[in-house]
Amino acid sequence: MAVRKFKNSVAFEYVQVLVGAALVGLAFNIFLLPAKLAAGGVSGISTILYELFQLNPAYVQWAINIPLLIVGVVVIGRDFSMKTLVGTTFVPFVIWLTADLKLAIDNPLLSAIYGGIMLGVGLGIVYRGNGSTGGTAMIAQVLKKFTGLSSGFSQLLVDGLVVITSAFVFNFELALYAMIAIYVTSKVIDFVQLQTSPTKLILIITDKEEEIQAIIKDQINRGSTKVKTLGGYSNEEKTMILCVVEQAEAIYFKKVVQKKEPTSFVIFINASEILGRGFSRAQLDKDEV
Repeated sequence: MAVRKFKNSVAFEYVQVLVGAALVGLAFNIFLLPAKLAAGGVSGISTILYELFQLNPAYVQWAINIPLLIVGVVVIGRDFSMKTLVGTTFVPFVIWLTADLKLAIDNPLLSAIYGGIMLGVGLGIVYRGNGSTGGTAMIAQVLKKFTGLSSGFSQLLVDGLVVITSAFVFNFELALYAMIAIYVTSKVIDFVQLQTSPTKLILIITDKEEEIQAIIKDQINRGSTKVKTLGGYSNEEKTMILCVVEQAEAIYFKKVVQKKEPTSFVIFINASEILGRGFSRAQLDKDEV
């Protein structure tokens, strides 16, 4: 109970922001900067300025993020901006702290793939904490708020301009590798964010509808819809129960059904969008489907 309470607290959100920001800083120093990959964002800008003028990337990121942080205060709100302040401060700090790290990888393909993965995991964790690492990541969150686009796709759009600039500063080949890194990052961001609460449509074909409905109502506190079906092979009438849940609930439901009603035929489907009373794009309500 105490662990669950902590995970739902504001303190845990700040922990997520710090952990994610640390991964973002490490991804920059280990993979992106050594390989000269300007994979979008303020980090990409700092990579370009480091190549041109040997400016310290940590100081550059602090300097650029200050006016963008003001945008966050005005547009997004105080709570988000406080977490953004933490992320904005901590990412350059990690970059400064690990500047002499001996794990640097300069192979552009490896850096694009693994750097994109680490960066995506870091940003995804930060976003799950309702925060940001500042810079164009914050701009992406503003874009997400007003357009409804996913965090990953918003980041992809915002970072494109930085990559185009890097093609002129470095070369076209490195710009292409940077695009690979951005693509990987965008996909990983969405995966990290969605893995805890994507919407699942569960189809249960059973002849024990009352028992299944009791599990859905009492065990996971969801509504359901019943549809009468006819078996194509057996020609027997059964009931198909439809229920929309979040992933954690789907995992729990699977365990309960396997234990109590193992003969039921159950299908789990990713539901990309739910429309109608009781549901929203941001949060699945617990009203009946």
